[in-house]
Amino acid sequence: MMLAILLLCGCIGTTGSWSVSSEAKQQWDYVNVRPDAYMFWWLYHTTAPSPHTAPLVMWLQGGPGGSSTGFGNFEEIGPLTVQLKPRNTTWLSEASLLFVDNPVGTGYSYVTNSNAYTTDVKEIAQDLVILFKAFLQRVPEFQTVPFYIFCESYGGKMVAAFSMELRKAIESGEIKSDFRGAALGDSWISPMDSVNTWGPYLYATSLVDRTGLKRIQAAALKTQMLVDAGKWTEATNSWSVTEDIVEQTTNGVNFYNILQWGSAERHTRAPHWGKLSPLERLYHRHVSYMQADNLASLMNGPIRQKLGIIPKNVTWGGQSGMVFTKQSGDFMKPVVDIVESLIQNCSALGSCLDIVVYSGQLDLIVDTAGTEAWVEKLSIAPEFDQGKREPIRDPVSNEQSAYVKQVKNFAFFWILDAGHMVPADNGNTALEMLRMVIHKERNTL
Repeated sequence: MMLAILLLCGCIGTTGSWSVSSEAKQQWDYVNVRPDAYMFWWLYHTTAPSPHTAPLVMWLQGGPGGSSTGFGNFEEIGPLTVQLKPRNTTWLSEASLLFVDNPVGTGYSYVTNSNAYTTDVKEIAQDLVILFKAFLQRVPEFQTVPFYIFCESYGGKMVAAFSMELRKAIESGEIKSDFRGAALGDSWISPMDSVNTWGPYLYATSLVDRTGLKRIQAAALKTQMLVDAGKWTEATNSWSVTEDIVEQTTNGVNFYNILQWGSAERHTRAPHWGKLSPLERLYHRHVSYMQADNLASLMNGPIRQKLGIIPKNVTWGGQSGMVFTKQSGDFMKPVVDIVESLIQNCSALGSCLDIVVYSGQLDLIVDTAGTEAWVEKLSIAPEFDQGKREPIRDPVSNEQSAYVKQVKNFAFFWILDAGHMVPADNGNTALEMLRMVIHKERNTL
């Protein structure tokens, strides 16, 4: 009954539109980005007071294989929760939201030939450029509004590569877009900086003792040696083994929020767990949780029916395992050099992209210490270190909820009381961060 009230369908041909209220216009479509490769996007028009000038924000999920249209939309920043209740901290109040199921094979996106899956972030970026070009042709009013890309986790690697390719396409005249910046949330930019700081972080928070610390550091060192040797697939497997040791020594810490327990422990103690390969264990830890039964039921049931364009043989999330597997040789490769280029590469007219990094205090998989470690490798680091960190207060409770430091076109947000999924854990502060980024109000609040 509630779904019938909230979702008003009006599909036309291969596209459609429905709204959660009279104020929230929506559109969606597929883009055939390559032979046998089809990507799905879903747009929510903002409910902001000035919708024609409000920014457009693209949200990309992690995994790889996590669905933006599902997890990011219904679990984090969209107008409705998985229970189809209104979200008080939806980002739709400030910007139009474009969710993309990326890479191909994720969510409602699909391939019709196994050779069409992507294998690295460069290929992902090229597909995203094609999709975004088609999107702007389909909805041309967004060619002139400020455009930002926000993301989470592995989505950070994809956003870094996509931002570079998009910038080139704009400068060459291939795409018309007012691209303003990219925000990298708890992002897998430098994998070994994360892995190498797990042990010290867990020790500092009393989750392991010295013996556990030594075991984790020894496993991390083996992974580092494989990365240094360029043995990327072996490094991915070693990363998985390191995670096994983390779970064993902590008795099942949650990689996404160290104050939340249970999910990792259930995996570890499941009868089938020991029979899985290292890559399969990684998939179950880092992708399958984003396809929980209640969300999968929603996406493969009522939402699929209302969208009206999902092919009969496509199951939401059905190809995510293959998406994850195909990217496995690229997992442990850092993209710090791309972030550096994005910060330094200003256009001929002198405009520079705003590059934002935000990190949840309670995240383990991409812990803040590891993120700060790769930021220290940027050429802007000395100036950044001398900058002043400003406090941010929760706009509702007025309690201390974050810090921010900005130097030139680079900003870092430390988000308190949040793990890996910042908007889900600390929605008020995440929304405030969005406002500060898109309105460039990074002063003390």
